[in-house]
Amino acid sequence: MHILIVDDHPLFREGLKTLLAALEPGVRISDAGSVDEAVALRGDDAPDLILLDMNLPGTSRLDALHQVKAAHESASVVVVSGDENPLLIRSAVDAGAAGYIPKSTDASLTIQALRLVLANGIYLPRAALTGSGAGVASPHPANATGSPEFSDRQLAVLKCLLQGKANKVIARELSIAEGTVKAHLWAIYQALGVNSRAQAMYRVHELHLFDGVPA
Repeated sequence: MHILIVDDHPLFREGLKTLLAALEPGVRISDAGSVDEAVALRGDDAPDLILLDMNLPGTSRLDALHQVKAAHESASVVVVSGDENPLLIRSAVDAGAAGYIPKSTDASLTIQALRLVLANGIYLPRAALTGSGAGVASPHPANATGSPEFSDRQLAVLKCLLQGKANKVIARELSIAEGTVKAHLWAIYQALGVNSRAQAMYRVHELHLFDGVPA
């Protein structure tokens, strides 16, 4: 597995490298100090997991996320940031981030969070779950008393969604048409009582549909 750290602070990158060495045997870790460096990695150097600080020189926060995701469609991108604003967290998730880890998170929880993401799970910080609930839909009445049921294909689509993968990437990986992906997503959103990626992420966390990490 190849992990790419994208952060403009060399000391933080080195500290994160040391931490990530405990993630799993044989993990390969590289780093980039800018979006341009991250985007330039291709072919065999393409990462499986990207840890991205969106506060990088020369680009806006969400633009950095969009550029990195566009360059590495199959990689899961987890934002690692010093900003714990719930609105920013929601924006990052809606833009395709597979998780959001504040830089204040301790080492052991960071490792747990990344293992969860690698297992197709999700990680949301306390700020996202206990902060302002603006924009988070209430559960659909049909789901108020229990968890919704999904087909195996819908669960596969949902897991890809939580990894931040675009519809065309989900379609390619599952060998289905992009229109079929959209149909599955519509059904998933209806079952969860939500209408966006971020809302789906929060709802999945609330329902404990995948193994959770303590906040």
